[in-house]
Amino acid sequence: MSKPLLPRLIDEYAERFTTSESPELAALNRKTHLQRGDSVMISGHIQGALLQMLSKMIRPKYVLEIGTFTGYSAICLAAGLQEGGHLHTIEIDEELYDMAQEFIVKTGLEHTITQHTGAALDIIPTLGVPFDLIFIDADKSNYCNYYDIVFPLMPIGGYILADNVLYDGEVVLPPEERSKNARAIHTFNEKVKADDRIEHMLLPVRDGIMVVRKLRD
Repeated sequence: MSKPLLPRLIDEYAERFTTSESPELAALNRKTHLQRGDSVMISGHIQGALLQMLSKMIRPKYVLEIGTFTGYSAICLAAGLQEGGHLHTIEIDEELYDMAQEFIVKTGLEHTITQHTGAALDIIPTLGVPFDLIFIDADKSNYCNYYDIVFPLMPIGGYILADNVLYDGEVVLPPEERSKNARAIHTFNEKVKADDRIEHMLLPVRDGIMVVRKLRD
């Protein structure tokens, strides 16, 4: 996401009336913006609060995150885990590992969150657990592939959350005006819409989150 889809004052108002970030998340947010030129990729306050709220509502045993970045969303998603639950998060960029791990430790989640570095399509089949909640926030060209590989790993009633499904608003442009990533995201949205094994909604929060609930195999 590189541009706001809502007026700045609306975003600020929403933040003002949303539970504040924890000190650790606020520090991670600040450090990410200071040290990363791609800091726009962080979930941030509003989206992080939504992920945390959804996780607390679902109460997953196992969570899979595809795309760790600096760890903000993983920390938020871990807040709703059942006792003894675990979150696996996968990031292809090994340079991000240390910053994410620093704040995973600061939040006391080092035994609850496991970071994996490498290609998600290679790592996911090795994890060996059923995931009640899956968050997709990685390379847009592989969203459809991620969906296909994780769907059999979810029990009926499990959830997929996919980020950036509005892609800076480009998805509503004529096809010839969409970027490569926007075209990939639109293809993913069409795939979800056509899947009769699920119920779903596109939630226009930040850059758009697709919420998918599995109804049958």
